[in-house]
Amino acid sequence: MAGQHNCVAAGSSLMMSDAPPADAAAGLSDVEIRLGTRVYELRNARSYTLEQLSVETGFTKGYLSKIENSKVIPPIGTLIKIAQALHTDLAELLGTEVLAESTSGICVVRAWAREPSVRGDSSFGYDYIALANKRRRKTMDPFIMVFPSDLSHDVRFEHEGEEFIYILEGQVEFSFVVDGKERQWVLSPGDSIYFDSQTPHRGRGLQAQSRALMVTSQPADSGGDSALGMRPR
Repeated sequence: MAGQHNCVAAGSSLMMSDAPPADAAAGLSDVEIRLGTRVYELRNARSYTLEQLSVETGFTKGYLSKIENSKVIPPIGTLIKIAQALHTDLAELLGTEVLAESTSGICVVRAWAREPSVRGDSSFGYDYIALANKRRRKTMDPFIMVFPSDLSHDVRFEHEGEEFIYILEGQVEFSFVVDGKERQWVLSPGDSIYFDSQTPHRGRGLQAQSRALMVTSQPADSGGDSALGMRPR
């Protein structure tokens, strides 16, 4: 952990089983390596087999095994879907330190103490930095997203709730499927877009390092952190 975070959140530690054999890919950051270990630990703490987690998430056992062994880094949609299946939140899944709850309900994360970015794998390419992962039981999830210029899979994202995106750098082409037809918009720095997240959508960077602030939200009674469900097409 790079310093302390003045954060307020609920949650307690779990007694975890031993981590899987260390076979992490070279060049991964600590948070990326920790991610695979945490998925393994939480799955075993809940007595889930890979088969059960596969059924809950819709991902193959082979893909989940690669995540646990840090051989692939999942896109944010996959990550949050796994967290939901394990009845946890993004902060716990990332193995982030969470301080005791307080009446103020305030979470502050300094720029110098923020977690490193998590790099999406080559199939989806989205890099992301969670901006409030120290906070538990939230109905909004803010991220800094770096959009890929090319996607090797034709993937759309769908989830309950709403989404707001503000372009910080570069240009991003957003594609939506509305009434069975594809519609596209190109956004530049200062532009923003707000939409129903159940509308199939995706973003593609038109310039190198196209970055945006993304905030997702979902109804408070839907459980867990905001869910970026993913449906390859």
